[in-house]
Amino acid sequence: MTFPAITAGTRTVLQRTEWQRRRDLHRARVDDLIGPYLKERRRGRKHPVIDFLFTYYASRPAHVLRWHPGPGVVLEAGEEYLALRGYHRVAGGITVDPAYLRSRVGALGATEALLRATAARPARLGCFGLHEWAMLYRSTDSRHDLPLRLGRSGTDRVVEDMPLRCTHFDAFRFFTPEARPRNESQLTRDRQSHDEQPGCLHATMDLYRACFSLAPLVESELTIACFELALRARELDMRASPYDLRDLGYQSVPIETAAGRAQYVREQSAIAADGESLRSAVADRCAQLLEQVPRDAREQLITGE
Repeated sequence: MTFPAITAGTRTVLQRTEWQRRRDLHRARVDDLIGPYLKERRRGRKHPVIDFLFTYYASRPAHVLRWHPGPGVVLEAGEEYLALRGYHRVAGGITVDPAYLRSRVGALGATEALLRATAARPARLGCFGLHEWAMLYRSTDSRHDLPLRLGRSGTDRVVEDMPLRCTHFDAFRFFTPEARPRNESQLTRDRQSHDEQPGCLHATMDLYRACFSLAPLVESELTIACFELALRARELDMRASPYDLRDLGYQSVPIETAAGRAQYVREQSAIAADGESLRSAVADRCAQLLEQVPRDAREQLITGE
């Protein structure tokens, strides 16, 4: 999938019928991905796998359902978008406000830098999703109301028998105190850009967060592509976890066995390969947006001087 570059100073006007058609196609794609989940969510039912993409990321289904055209596109008769942040009126319709772009320069720069640093490293495929196990190690607490496939003692034994190689701080910070010293690196927020690597499922899921947090500067075609990959990554994340998800229709990946570890690496590799192109697309979009802000203004906005 390719995403056209943004060209400074150019605008495309979409007639109302055309942008509404695109909006409806976008909503249909979301429905294909998580339609049944959204219906259950409206009834107040929780889902320990998919909920994560909304609760942990402080997102809402509306962030995925809402179609954004991206900068440089004018929506004819698109007044409904004026109720959303980041839009303003121009001759011919509604479009993304350059003032909003300038207000997000810092976030765009930080996002691009982290994604470029992550992409520059080789994918590491030997973690086997043990972060979920480390979050339970020698603890009576549980992050989900689900049975454990191997029980408490069996879960602890897996952590003790296998090396912990987590590279993602936002997973590591939820390790139990007894599990943290077992990780090969003691991760910190300050070193995130030095430790992040493209084989990590959570680093791939974070591409979705990058997109929706920058909306409407990122078009929904890119956001939904990252969301779809995040959904795949989250499913593998939980299928390889110590939890028994059979009642939810998920087949476990038993990483405590050699066959399970081989299966995990195959699926992890496929997700990392798809994440490579999307990570590049998001980083490129950040760079293109930054180029639309004059260099002196950009530097002033980043430094705050």
